[in-house]
Amino acid sequence: MPITQELVEKKYSFYHKKINDALDRCFDRESPVTLYAPARYILEGKGKRIRPFLTLLASEAVCGSSEEALNVALAVEILHNFTLIHDDIMDQAELRHGRLTVHRKWNINAAILAGDMMIAYAYDLALQAKSNRHAELVHILNHANITICEGQALDMELEEKQDVTIADYLDMIAKKTGRLISAALEAGGVAGDATKEQLQSLVLFGEKIGRAFQIQDDYLDIMAEDGKSGKMAGGDIINGKKTWLLLRSLELTAGADHDLLRSIVINKGIGAERVPEVKDLFEKCGVLEETAALINKNTEEALFALESLPHAEGKEYLKGFAHILMQRDF
Repeated sequence: MPITQELVEKKYSFYHKKINDALDRCFDRESPVTLYAPARYILEGKGKRIRPFLTLLASEAVCGSSEEALNVALAVEILHNFTLIHDDIMDQAELRHGRLTVHRKWNINAAILAGDMMIAYAYDLALQAKSNRHAELVHILNHANITICEGQALDMELEEKQDVTIADYLDMIAKKTGRLISAALEAGGVAGDATKEQLQSLVLFGEKIGRAFQIQDDYLDIMAEDGKSGKMAGGDIINGKKTWLLLRSLELTAGADHDLLRSIVINKGIGAERVPEVKDLFEKCGVLEETAALINKNTEEALFALESLPHAEGKEYLKGFAHILMQRDF
């Protein structure tokens, strides 16, 4: 039976509920309240559960089942949410998904401590998986954690640099966002007892789809309807964020157009009223068309990486979910 988008969405809904139900059973201790309540709170947010879903599908693609991968998927999602708590502290963010961030609802110390505890909890979940490859699972989570921290450090450094290159940007997004996506797939593969070659395919898929997803975020920020993503359209430009579009446009422009873009970097942003002007400039220099082509190229390379995986149904669900991710408009 061909795997239609409707079937992918149905499986996603089924696994989304299964993951959320399992997450609801985590952090069930009541005391100390300032440790466990923040951990429960962050998991009650409107998370899409993309990473644990990929973990379960990766296991299906290599062994035909996700039965032994649920604890690993939960570990990945808890690790992801730990990074969100600490990111919000560093960004001094007030809201996440329309709710107060953990450090605003409690305080910074409680948020840091809850995040630290969540790391250990994630490793413990991975060690509870029915597998004889626990060392690999812990190594994957450790490597992902270290790499995410490197990505966050690079992101902070890039905020202060005025001569950021596209290579700098791609390195940062690969570490800050891409590695946990590829780690989610890699860990799911290990849970499904994948071979080394199968793991390489899953990691490559994750790297390519992660890059496409992040560049698409940059693209949608300027292209999406105002408010559809829950934030102001063109927010990246207003805040002076060094995205793929801005960096590539700096390479493609000269004269007054280049000076305008350069001013966004130097002044760390631009007035909201000038966003349409910058968008027109992106279109004029061809960067919007080039970015869309780059997203498609990385998506196609991601899909091709899956061809060697042994279980057709799991593989097709991975492909179908990748298509859904790349068709989003928010």
